[in-house]
Amino acid sequence: MRIVLIGATGIVGRWLHRAALEAGHQVEPLPGWRLGQPADLTGCDALIHAAFQHVPGKYRGGEGDDPDAFTNANLQGSLDIFQSARDQGVDRVIFLSSRAVHDGYPAGSELPDDLPPAPVNLYGQVKAQAETALAAMAAPDFHVASLRPTGVFGPGHPQKWAGLIRDFISGKSVPPRVATEVHGADLGQAAMLVLNDPAMSGSYNVSDIILDHHELLSGVAVLTGSRFAPPMRSDASLLSVPVCARLDALGWRPDGLARLHADLPAILQDLKDME
Repeated sequence: MRIVLIGATGIVGRWLHRAALEAGHQVEPLPGWRLGQPADLTGCDALIHAAFQHVPGKYRGGEGDDPDAFTNANLQGSLDIFQSARDQGVDRVIFLSSRAVHDGYPAGSELPDDLPPAPVNLYGQVKAQAETALAAMAAPDFHVASLRPTGVFGPGHPQKWAGLIRDFISGKSVPPRVATEVHGADLGQAAMLVLNDPAMSGSYNVSDIILDHHELLSGVAVLTGSRFAPPMRSDASLLSVPVCARLDALGWRPDGLARLHADLPAILQDLKDME
């Protein structure tokens, strides 16, 4: 399959790029392309849209002090590329949405795949609106789906835990926190399963492990010899957890905990390389 992947160098896109190549697909970049610009998708079978314009290091709150530009780039820019894909005969489109579309549900909620969006910030609103618009474009010759990944981790640059781990190693106070996470390689496998599913449609949650800062930084302490104590454990009962029934039905079997243990040394090496 010939795939155009936009956002291929980002924290999420790099894993999608790797997964597509490993699955034997031909991945076409769009050098220099930015959201809102025209795109030549002629001859492509699929589009995976993982591009996102935001303040560095922020998704929620990524609009900074210019919400209009943020919305224009990420919502209108997404609608434009969806329309271009349909107009140019692309058969399949996957949009990288976010679990942020469910932020409005009460703490401790279970979040099934078919739960309607309830965003509480501009990031979630833009993702939800793009999902809805894409779903409305579906047709017998235009198959579409949105993935709603939770936090994505793994080695490589940029490194999402860089600030957290550096603060801990230097003895700065690190707040307790627990969150749902998925390894980038498992996200990539999920995307390939959806892409190859003849019945791909709608939205798919992508989430795996529940990870506490206490557990993560305890592992960091062991590997670095840090004398600082990790933060206290958080109350995981207050965490809303996505249910990934649709991916489970496709045979998705993530292994985030084993990947975390295997990759933590590489993540720490990434931070040394950045110094």
